[in-house]
Amino acid sequence: MNAEWKWDFTFQILPQMLWATLNTIMAAGIGYAIATIVGLLFLLGQRTPIKIVNMINREIVEFIRSTPLLIQLFFVYFVLPQFGITLSAWVCGMITIGLHFGTYLSEVYRGALEGVPKTQWEACRALNFTNFYTYRRIVLPQAFPIAIPGMGNYLVGIFKDTPLLSTIGVAELFHAATAVGGYHYRYLEPYTIVGIIFLILSVPAAMGIRKLEKSVNKAQGKVKY
Repeated sequence: MNAEWKWDFTFQILPQMLWATLNTIMAAGIGYAIATIVGLLFLLGQRTPIKIVNMINREIVEFIRSTPLLIQLFFVYFVLPQFGITLSAWVCGMITIGLHFGTYLSEVYRGALEGVPKTQWEACRALNFTNFYTYRRIVLPQAFPIAIPGMGNYLVGIFKDTPLLSTIGVAELFHAATAVGGYHYRYLEPYTIVGIIFLILSVPAAMGIRKLEKSVNKAQGKVKY
């Protein structure tokens, strides 16, 4: 096997790899957007006073968190059609990623809300503030900085898990690298390019999240030593 790096081959496949990168970014972005909404819905289910709803919500969250994302992808894509529910690979991927990471974000949200001192809630009740006003003006501004690190971690996590979508035929970056490598019988360049692109995108994203956290804390007068 020739392990020598071929620059001409690299430049030949680079446009295809960059196009697949756009698909990967879009998949991660849409999946994360779904996850943020799903996480909020799961959070509301946890905070409802109706015990049966709370219990069912908790069991669903624990079940999804306790099963691998890959198994969930296979179930949605291959099993649901047997029950008459047929979705495209893209739709299956986005729904599965959104549900899977939405359960984790719901825990991030819950931890952030519980990080707000109880005295804040008590003061709002004493002042007869509505729940909507309490959340919007008092609680959420304090909970958001607490949630930023966890939300950022799962954004990067979604991005790094997008290669799993290749198992159901979604044309993301890893899928393109495998196809190119199989066609040309060379895997050194495509897989190396995949690693470099993931690194180039992940590191700035993590740095941007830390900068956002510092900016929010600074805007609220919080100084971290």
